[in-house]
Amino acid sequence: MKDVQGRVAVVTGGASGIGRGMAESFAAAGMKLVLADVEEEALQKTAEAIRAGSGESAGVEVLAVPTDVSQAEQVEALARRTLDAFGAVHVLCNNAGVAVGGVPTWESTLDDWNWILGVNLMGVVHGIRSFVPILIEQGEEGHVVNTASIAGLMVNGGNALYGVTKHAVVALSESMHIQLQTSGPKVKVSVLCPGFIRTRILESERNRPAELAETKPIPDTPLADSARKMGRQFVEQGLDPREVGDLVLRAIREERFYVLTHTGPIWKGTIQQRMENILAERDPEPPLQEHLAELLEDRG
Repeated sequence: MKDVQGRVAVVTGGASGIGRGMAESFAAAGMKLVLADVEEEALQKTAEAIRAGSGESAGVEVLAVPTDVSQAEQVEALARRTLDAFGAVHVLCNNAGVAVGGVPTWESTLDDWNWILGVNLMGVVHGIRSFVPILIEQGEEGHVVNTASIAGLMVNGGNALYGVTKHAVVALSESMHIQLQTSGPKVKVSVLCPGFIRTRILESERNRPAELAETKPIPDTPLADSARKMGRQFVEQGLDPREVGDLVLRAIREERFYVLTHTGPIWKGTIQQRMENILAERDPEPPLQEHLAELLEDRG
């Protein structure tokens, strides 16, 4: 989809972080936007800021729709609102996501599992079920971007719950790519696998539903405290979300499937390590251990 001017893009998790970065890039390219997020106040502020933008994004049409992507009926309502407002949809970014966990898998609560699976995986499933039939039926160029993570391409021993959802999104996206070649050849797919980005992902608990409140806190030990501090440092020094938005826009125009924000030798070496271990039938290895200090310098 080389020409995106005037096309309609739907972005979940659009109030902040990578979702807002995508929205800003799409607005600068002249696209019409539908932004969805569970954080209503932040969603409205982002929509207002983009509408008030200058230069190429001045006067862009933005519809803000509060949406919990873990609820199928709310994503279906999002699709109806999109068609009612703009009559079509051309780009769908299944981007909403949360991070939870960090304790051993067997200690994670069912509420932890239900929350992260509901948002990170079922949110993508709901988006696909509600929007892809529309994209196919329109008979026009369309594009779906599913946000996974670089954690979906490597071993994630530190947070298994997050890694499980992101591996699932990668597998789902790969299957969609193959299926659409015959069922909807004008609709393309990308899977976004970001590394460390300056977002509020480590503050995901602010959006946890009250009915899924039971969680097992990470132990307050020197090792756990060090891991938390390191995680915050990685995120704080990560890429700007707008850079990710520009990468996604480029991938849509180039019809490129895999979109990695970090492609330096350490990152790709870790992915390669996992793949080679699989082929050699070796045991999984924890990634990055000898290179943690270098990661902050390896921005892609």
